[in-house]
Amino acid sequence: MPAAAFAAPARPNFILILTDDQGWASTSFRMHPEMAESRCDYLHTPNMAKLAESGMRFVNGYAPAPLCTPTRRSIQFGMTPARQRGTEFVGDFQPRGHLSIPQALRRVDPAYRCAHFGKWGESMSGKGSLDPENPAAPARLGYDESDGVTGNVTGGMGGGGEARMAPAVTEDPKLIFSLTRRAIAFLERQARDSRPFYMQVSHYAVHRQIQCRRATLDKYRRKGDPPRQFSHEFAAMTEDMDEGIGQLLAAVDRAGLASNTYVFLMADNGGATYQEWKGGGLPVNHPLRAAKQSLYEGGIRVPFIVRGPGIAPGSWSHVPVAGYDILPTVCALAGDGARLPAEIDGGSLKPVLLGGGKGTVERGLPGLVFHRPLVAANRLSALRVGDLKLVMNWNTGAPELYDLSRDIGEKNDLAGKMPEKTAELHGILMRYLKEVNAEMPKDGRPRRAG
Repeated sequence: MPAAAFAAPARPNFILILTDDQGWASTSFRMHPEMAESRCDYLHTPNMAKLAESGMRFVNGYAPAPLCTPTRRSIQFGMTPARQRGTEFVGDFQPRGHLSIPQALRRVDPAYRCAHFGKWGESMSGKGSLDPENPAAPARLGYDESDGVTGNVTGGMGGGGEARMAPAVTEDPKLIFSLTRRAIAFLERQARDSRPFYMQVSHYAVHRQIQCRRATLDKYRRKGDPPRQFSHEFAAMTEDMDEGIGQLLAAVDRAGLASNTYVFLMADNGGATYQEWKGGGLPVNHPLRAAKQSLYEGGIRVPFIVRGPGIAPGSWSHVPVAGYDILPTVCALAGDGARLPAEIDGGSLKPVLLGGGKGTVERGLPGLVFHRPLVAANRLSALRVGDLKLVMNWNTGAPELYDLSRDIGEKNDLAGKMPEKTAELHGILMRYLKEVNAEMPKDGRPRRAG
């Protein structure tokens, strides 16, 4: 469609592209300007690279949680999973009475239309994963259009043990292209009507079960063995997802919306470890420690990119940010200077986005909080303030301290060398967890990871 066919709405548009299980260094471009290891040149992600080059890369971008559903809840309401008492797939959080992104934007301007396509998330409230009466269904949170209450099964992960994980070849892997078509149709309708919109496109990729197109798979088989612990099929699925993202970005351009649309891209958690992998190569999340399920960097540091009006192309920011900052950010960019409810943990990234990557994110806390105390193998909490990250290991009862500016792999525990700073950050974290009545190990027996 020609750009001249549409008139830009007065308010900006917002698109959040949420990928699933995509590691921080699982792109073909760097996520750190001085670190070659923050990319994997075996992978081919030209469309995500184009997005990065036209916007701002956040070196220290984080998912709110090391697994999908807590992150998705957190993004929708701008709250940490700790405050939501929702650190696992099933939690105590009920959405009624809390402000979601669509509801917050409509306080700014009732003209906003909101849509969600793709993976919504299992058990966004206490209901079962695909229950149509789920009180956290998209429509109940204010979305005008959506794919409904969807989850991993919707995107191709079937039941039946490990058989569900066998790679599959298909022309619409992980529904990448069909959900992209629905997203494009939505944005074109809003452009035609000159309506401002918020649209979240939540990919099922690159979560297992691995699916990819035949031609893409053949390309990677010709490339030889991957340098990291993933398969040819995984590399192909990553490129197929990138192709879907490219189709969406091209549609934004065709509709004449690029100059008035903010595009966010992030992952719901860090890259997953494939236990069945028997080949060589570096760990999936190298140079970060651990993977999905863990609060070490490999489980929560993710690609985080924003493009839009006023954001310098090719810019970088080292300011730590998290997915729960999105709600206050879109409200601020939409023009709302009003104070958000005190329960909103996130802060607006607007000063950083429009300040060339510099600036301050005003939150109720001096840093970012992460919390997962209920699963025996991963009972951790964390607080990042500046370059320092405190990790509370509930299994050992001991805090750990890392300087991520010098030790991105979290190999050198500084707690013994910096006891006063360790105690200070530990106190901040513990006071916050108590204030929000967060789940704690003593609440019950540790739960198994889903």
